[in-house]
Amino acid sequence: MPEDLPVDGRLVIPAAELSERFLPSGGPGGQHANKASTRVELRFDVAASGVLSPAQRRRLRERIGDDVRVVVDDERSQARNRAIARERLAGRIRNALVVETRRRATRPTRGSQRRRLESKKQRSELKKQRRRPEF
Repeated sequence: MPEDLPVDGRLVIPAAELSERFLPSGGPGGQHANKASTRVELRFDVAASGVLSPAQRRRLRERIGDDVRVVVDDERSQARNRAIARERLAGRIRNALVVETRRRATRPTRGSQRRRLESKKQRSELKKQRRRPEF
């Protein structure tokens, strides 16, 4: 029975809005890889979600699109791949919902201006020392 997916403290995606598919994992591995469907594909439809606010839906659609899809075949175990896929999906959604604070331009402090000019003087003096002596 699939469980709800907690994204952060305020957002939990219901299991009904997640779509899981289990596929055979590619690559070498003999009989186990050919028989077991350990690859996990986890999907979340942002456009059809009822749990997102309009602002969250808009932000997710701008950043990661209408359909978020995660495919994992890192492990041999289907359960472990499923857990990894859920973690990755929650992480992608969490990162996409972060609102960056706008940078406010500030004036350089008097101390930083003084340090900058002092370092320029030191660099100039160092380069002067490297020159050929004048006679």
